[in-house]
Amino acid sequence: MTELFDTLAAQATRGRDDLFATLASSLTERRRWHALFDLRLLEARAALGLPLTGDLGTLDAGARERLDERSLAACREVGWPLFDEGSVAAGWMYLRAAVEPAEVAAKLRDLAARLPADEEAAETRRGEILHVALWDGIDPALGIELVLESQGTCNGITAYEQGVSRLPAPRQQAAAAVLVAHLHHEVLANLAADLERRGLVEPGAACGSIVERLTAAGGLIDDPSVHVDVSHLQSVLRIARVATDRAVLEQAWQLAVYACRLPAEATYPGEPPFENVGEASRLFYAAQLGRDVDAAVRYFRSAAATARLDAAGTLPADILALLLWRLGRPAEALHAVLERPADGGMPSVVQTSGMLPSLVEMAVAGDALDVLRQACRDRGDEITFAATYAVRRPNV
Repeated sequence: MTELFDTLAAQATRGRDDLFATLASSLTERRRWHALFDLRLLEARAALGLPLTGDLGTLDAGARERLDERSLAACREVGWPLFDEGSVAAGWMYLRAAVEPAEVAAKLRDLAARLPADEEAAETRRGEILHVALWDGIDPALGIELVLESQGTCNGITAYEQGVSRLPAPRQQAAAAVLVAHLHHEVLANLAADLERRGLVEPGAACGSIVERLTAAGGLIDDPSVHVDVSHLQSVLRIARVATDRAVLEQAWQLAVYACRLPAEATYPGEPPFENVGEASRLFYAAQLGRDVDAAVRYFRSAAATARLDAAGTLPADILALLLWRLGRPAEALHAVLERPADGGMPSVVQTSGMLPSLVEMAVAGDALDVLRQACRDRGDEITFAATYAVRRPNV
């Protein structure tokens, strides 16, 4: 170190640039990233003719922009090496304001696949990756994967409810898919093992989907066996409602069919229109796969009508509208929304998460702007009314 200080003193006689360059090279070589960041900020002040220490006071817009650019460059310069070393929390402190979330998400997945052999070090790094991925919302799906892997299904569902459900629906979908696939695999494996153990199928013959296995065993309708924690099953069937990917919908439908054969005493009632969680979920997912569409629409239309009479909140109407929208029936979806109880209380999760498009989007897609305008007049909604005239129609 004495030699370094002597070198820096000598460099100082030739100017600040040489001094800074020599020190930056030394800090990089010794991987002293936090010190390098401090140096880069000092260097930036010097380059911009600003005070090297103390408060900067009020800067003009140009100087502030140049200082911010150099500060963000310094964040990237030290943040990525910290990530590469596995110091995720420290690296994220610098990178959160300086890079795109997708870049961080890719690096997190790489780090999660290369955890240290040392168990304690691996646990520390896993925890830091989990925090950034899940609680900071960079890659919720990775976060749920890590929770399921290290803490199990119950904690995975809890983590989803606390850390993912607050996000807009499109950002929830990948994490929801992880949970659906996890529980689908659990039911599939447990069901197959049970059927073979009990001799309900020939050894090695219990292959195929959940539905195919149930069919091979006669449906198990009056059978008391339960192959999964029912609270987990019903939670995942609810979480899966954000899904639009066909493969995820198929797995959710399979889980719902399984839920339909559970003994009544093993299940829990849900909120309208999912009081019968298994049957309502089966219809909801089946319709989106092109199965039992008319039966599903009748079921949820009836539930929405009942909710209006009973003042049971807006979820039944929202679920009907969501289903109709996903079925490509936007005018009917708009009608379902407009029939929601005006005093339905707090908006449902379908509304708050953005699963449903806006009224204007539904009206445009369903060629029903006039219908929406009249509803706006009736309800005194001048903002949406104005939006119906400001929106651009497709191909116009």
